[in-house]
Amino acid sequence: MMPMMHAPLMLDVAALELSAADRKRLRNPLVGGVVLFSRNWERREQLAALCAQIKAVRPDLLIAVDHEGGRVQRFRTDGFTPLPAMRELGAHWMVDAPGAMRRAAACGFVLAAELRACGVDFSFTPVLDLDWGGSTVIGDRAFHADARVVTVLAQSLMLGLARAGMAHCAKHFPGHGFVRADTHLDVARDPRGFDAIWAADAAPYQWLAPGLRAVMPAHVIYPEVDAQPAGFSKVWLQEVLRERVGFTGAILSDDLGMAAARASGQSLSQAALQGLQAGCDVMLVCNQSVIEGGRPLDRLLRELDQALRQGLWALDARSAQRRLDLLPSQPALPWDDLMLSDTYQAALDAVFSVASSPQG
Repeated sequence: MMPMMHAPLMLDVAALELSAADRKRLRNPLVGGVVLFSRNWERREQLAALCAQIKAVRPDLLIAVDHEGGRVQRFRTDGFTPLPAMRELGAHWMVDAPGAMRRAAACGFVLAAELRACGVDFSFTPVLDLDWGGSTVIGDRAFHADARVVTVLAQSLMLGLARAGMAHCAKHFPGHGFVRADTHLDVARDPRGFDAIWAADAAPYQWLAPGLRAVMPAHVIYPEVDAQPAGFSKVWLQEVLRERVGFTGAILSDDLGMAAARASGQSLSQAALQGLQAGCDVMLVCNQSVIEGGRPLDRLLRELDQALRQGLWALDARSAQRRLDLLPSQPALPWDDLMLSDTYQAALDAVFSVASSPQG
């Protein structure tokens, strides 16, 4: 493997342990990480063993999962704490702002510490989308309708993650909360102009930019700004996110397997190439290992390598470093030690300290 390889792909694996095909794909220098799902979960010991298998293939691989709390939490049994939806923290803010901040930080620490005790490096959280009230896919994943509340609670959660040595990924830039469509299933368009989006949905990114580690753009089209979804748009990623917002961390695409990512009939490799050319550092490719034994992933790796050789995209040392910067910043506590930790126990208590939050 080349030193500082860009490694722009994050792939999924099919089962509870690695297959020979998985290992072969993960050794490919174009692969920089693994994203886990509920199908990769049976119990804690199994998850830890799977993560150890991945790191044995390549220790620089970033092991990630969607673990936000509420309905988006891949692991929630065998000791994992079922965390509240972020909207619950926003409701708590309305009656006890300091208490909500404390609770958000506690959620971040518990979330990260439990994942890291099992070998998971990274979670795609927090959601910075505003709760406009009509989104089917965001809904209670959003903290609040007010960008100021979203910003403060997200920052608190990120501080909790960092206390456990975990980076974060703010999503879905510049904002997914206004559209009703689910981009997993359909094309989503936000008809508003740039100024409206910039003043509201994009505000948390502006305010948090100096401390943001990673950002995931939305598979949403904002036709008043660009004809491409944000994750494939040089306008959104380079002109707005990099230059105007001043973001310097990693840009991680949303899943290329989603309907909105390839609405024009692109192949996985065409979509990956488009995202890399637009300015993404890492492209997520989910739920493809379970299709025809992972044949779509093998085709993607082959075609993206061919595109590299043809000069259609280039390896980027800065992108490589941004990915490596998302790896944990400190050793993880083993699970049994974590359970006895005063810091963990205090955070766990704070997660459920809701006496002053709204009832019902």
